[in-house]
Amino acid sequence: MTERYFDYAATTPIDDGVIQDMLAHMGRDSIFGNPASASHSFGQRARRAVEKARKQVADLVGTSADNLVWTSGATESNNLALKGVAATAQGRRHIVTSSLEHKAVLDTARQLESDGFEVTWLQPDAEGLIKPEAVAAALRDDTLLVSLMRINNELGTLTDIAAIGERVRQRGALFHVDAAQATGKVAIDLANLAVDLMSFSAHKTYGPKGIGALYVGERARPLIQAQIHGGGHEQGLRSGTLATHQIVGMGSAFARAGALMEEENRRIAGLAAQLREGLLSLPGVRLNGCARQRVPHTLNLCIDHPWFNVESLSGSLAFSSTSACNSASSAPSHVLLALGLDATQAYRSIRLSLGRYTTLDDVEAAIEAIRQCLPQ
Repeated sequence: MTERYFDYAATTPIDDGVIQDMLAHMGRDSIFGNPASASHSFGQRARRAVEKARKQVADLVGTSADNLVWTSGATESNNLALKGVAATAQGRRHIVTSSLEHKAVLDTARQLESDGFEVTWLQPDAEGLIKPEAVAAALRDDTLLVSLMRINNELGTLTDIAAIGERVRQRGALFHVDAAQATGKVAIDLANLAVDLMSFSAHKTYGPKGIGALYVGERARPLIQAQIHGGGHEQGLRSGTLATHQIVGMGSAFARAGALMEEENRRIAGLAAQLREGLLSLPGVRLNGCARQRVPHTLNLCIDHPWFNVESLSGSLAFSSTSACNSASSAPSHVLLALGLDATQAYRSIRLSLGRYTTLDDVEAAIEAIRQCLPQ
């Protein structure tokens, strides 16, 4: 039996064209130099490749290339955003985030809490949304930073960052957005958003693992401090030799995402509608999270039937029952518990995420595989 891949929210395969672009920056006959070696052509060519990629990423998210700092991924970007701002805090020591965030934000906020910062943990509404009104009510005169994700990695729900950003800016705080799940799925125009920091990851957008970026806007730049030291790379915000081939891969992947986004999202929306309709017609199956304010790429479904066992789908579908960062602990999803599901319901929930290579045959196979696990 062929195992069908429905875990694009955990990671995407590298696009074949991206692989070719990366290979051109790896071997001895390629552009392999250290981008920091400015005294010879090998380093100069590598630096040009890095800056081209930086512009490709910037173009997709509507900002200047100078505002992007390379990191090892969204986890490091989130850490740099939160800890970097906290390191320079004077007077303002209040942080606002939510119980739905990725562990890279949750654990970082908890660390700052143990360091003496006060953290307000927003709870979602009945549909799993963090509303602008809830954020506004949590803001205080000493609020330093608000950190929320654009697209929830488990539910696929959308956060209204435009409205939230305006409220945050009115109170003089900084706004950080984890956009790891958003690139290529929704338009991002940082030039017209009240967002000060935004985290990105290549491997959620058909690029390589191990590379990401942090957008640092004009308001945040004087208020953020490096967390990795040793050479003053990346405008002094992130030291370390730049991984040229991975950076090139991220740039190439983001450029392709921009070119394909409209057509790709339309195709995925059609497949997701068929998958959703087919599964919600089965006994005991219901959607977790808001049915409207969401992207089609991710469906989280509670299969609330005593006969259903997630393990019964092993071998036929590659999916997640929680985020990849939670899987090792075998704990129920903190996101689903925050929505009000009990532990049993959370364990009976599955996340199916679609992507660039999902086919109609995959969707039909998934519906049938789940149907076979339920009473006839």
